[in-house]
Amino acid sequence: MATEKIVRRRQYSAELKAKVVAECNEAGASVARVAMSHGINANIVHGWRQLQREASPSFPSNSSGFIPVSLAPPSAPVVNGDIRVELRRGSLAMTINWPASAAAEFAVWTRELLR
Repeated sequence: MATEKIVRRRQYSAELKAKVVAECNEAGASVARVAMSHGINANIVHGWRQLQREASPSFPSNSSGFIPVSLAPPSAPVVNGDIRVELRRGSLAMTINWPASAAAEFAVWTRELLR
């Protein structure tokens, strides 16, 4: 008759999980090294870290030097004055003044000029 082997998964306390994840978040820490020091598979620890990031996405991990910043969308610049372009070819020089309020038309004109 065949015997069945019962495999039970290890269970870790919330305190141990928090301690291990905190150690992994320290600068220069290796997840594999921290996991091995506690006798835990590194893949398990990576899973805990992922769960922590999903639970509190607004807080960056300590290992990252970046903090998310929200920027306001850029507003349209206030245009004053004229666009001034100087063209030179050999002894010929030409100065073009164009109203800045018509910058889109100037771009079209320049594109046609350079064809």
